[in-house]
Amino acid sequence: MSAGYHGSMTSEFKSGFVAIVGRPNAGKSTLVNKLVGEKVAIVTSRPQTTRNRIYGIVNRANAQVVLIDTPGLHRPDSALGKQMMGEVDQAVDAVDVLALIVDASEEIGQGDRRAFERVSRFAGTRILLLNKIDRVPKTQLLPLIEAAKKMGEFAEIIPISALTGDGVDRLLEKFIEYIPAGAPHFPVDQYTDQPERFLAAEIVREKAMAATSQEVPHAVAVLVDAFEETGKLIRIRATIYVEREGQKGILIGRAGASLKKIGTQARLELETIYGTKIFLELYVKVQQNWRDNPQIVRQLDWHWQLDRMVKE
Repeated sequence: MSAGYHGSMTSEFKSGFVAIVGRPNAGKSTLVNKLVGEKVAIVTSRPQTTRNRIYGIVNRANAQVVLIDTPGLHRPDSALGKQMMGEVDQAVDAVDVLALIVDASEEIGQGDRRAFERVSRFAGTRILLLNKIDRVPKTQLLPLIEAAKKMGEFAEIIPISALTGDGVDRLLEKFIEYIPAGAPHFPVDQYTDQPERFLAAEIVREKAMAATSQEVPHAVAVLVDAFEETGKLIRIRATIYVEREGQKGILIGRAGASLKKIGTQARLELETIYGTKIFLELYVKVQQNWRDNPQIVRQLDWHWQLDRMVKE
């Protein structure tokens, strides 16, 4: 997908990959969206929303920074969880910079310590991001930075608020400082690597997750069955999968009210993203225990889908 680009390349153009890793709900997707200036990753209050590695491409006159949004670091207990952690491993393979983002508004716990330990294995440039400083009193920032210095070796420790944008411009400057000189890896008007149909599925999943509670959001998967561009209209047919009949009933709602609301919200946002009218059809199906089925889980990875299309 593409976005407008302003400025011309300089003789010292820099281009590189930066993986953003961290615990669930640390703010990875919010940060990537803020830096890119476009919505490339869905964001919800639910942990483990991101399931695939997603590229967000930041183009500047002097640089192209390819950000890699990743699933939240956790101990996998399903086929889906294992694939998500595999996505993290692939994301950090051969990147130029590894940025660990932590929630500065919460005390560092065991999960964070495991994240620090995992990041310490990376041989390249490591940067620590203390996110959500909008929730932290300014008097606590310096002690927080001093405590963070004891958690590992980092080239930079940068306080930010991905939500408000505080510190984000400085962070981008640091990313550019640490990536190598070189030609762009992507066209300079492109802002993500993901296919339009995958983003459509993600937007539908975001709205479905936001409309439900308890276990239902984690049991939701979305596959686009058809994506057809006809003149000034895009027709999308998608299926929302859940694991139990009760979850299906919740998603559909009384007289279909919940599903209609999900569809309306998704359609309006997709029309904003694509800049054209959208005709969206949604269906809900039960696929029992799909999170523990590696074959089904693979289908949710657009990289796998694309490989299969190429081979066919």
